[in-house]
Amino acid sequence: MTFHQKVALFYFFVLLGAAALNYIPGVTDENGVAFGVFELDLFDDALHLFSAIWALVAAILSARAAWFFLVIFGALYLADGVMGLAFGSGYLDFGIFTNGVLNLPFTFKIMANLPHIALGAGALIASLNWEQHE
Repeated sequence: MTFHQKVALFYFFVLLGAAALNYIPGVTDENGVAFGVFELDLFDDALHLFSAIWALVAAILSARAAWFFLVIFGALYLADGVMGLAFGSGYLDFGIFTNGVLNLPFTFKIMANLPHIALGAGALIASLNWEQHE
């Protein structure tokens, strides 16, 4: 298994964990907010589950598929996190369309968007080593 396939497999587990957050007792409060920051709904869970399955399929298929996953996933999630940081809403969950620009405290926007920024940047950085792809 190549480096990119191992990283894609790691993303499978991380994203599967994100999809499961709402279903682990004690993780969310009475308002459905996880860690006091994230309010994940069924659409968010489906997005994370789809991304996890995409990562697993890419890791199993080939080094090229895993590299492609890291590039596209990384770009999409990083852009969503940066957009959420700037506007308070991202596009992957259609928040920018349903909620518009939100005037939230900057520290809250950092906490809410850091996972997508970190996941996206990490995937893009991992994809940079082309020799590991082959």
